[in-house]
Amino acid sequence: MYCKNCGSQIDDNAYVCPHCGVKQVDDSYRPAEDDAPSAGFGILGFLFPIVGIILYAVWRRDYPKRSRSAGIGALISFILWVIGVVSMIILGSVL
Repeated sequence: MYCKNCGSQIDDNAYVCPHCGVKQVDDSYRPAEDDAPSAGFGILGFLFPIVGIILYAVWRRDYPKRSRSAGIGALISFILWVIGVVSMIILGSVL
């Protein structure tokens, strides 16, 4: 890896550049500590997929576990909707 400041080649795991002393790792961002997977947001995403997608997009960085729950609920709902539509089309063509 190369230093962001001086361009010298440094170790891939270096925290600071040994040549210029500039920090290489941006540790200013940390996800929220109260983040946890939530069945409630998963159910909300399942019942209202557009809300699940919005929550996933908005919370993706700050609350990754909650956003994943909402996104999975929306994804499951969408997949079941597609399966239902395909089943209706198949049943409609058979009858």
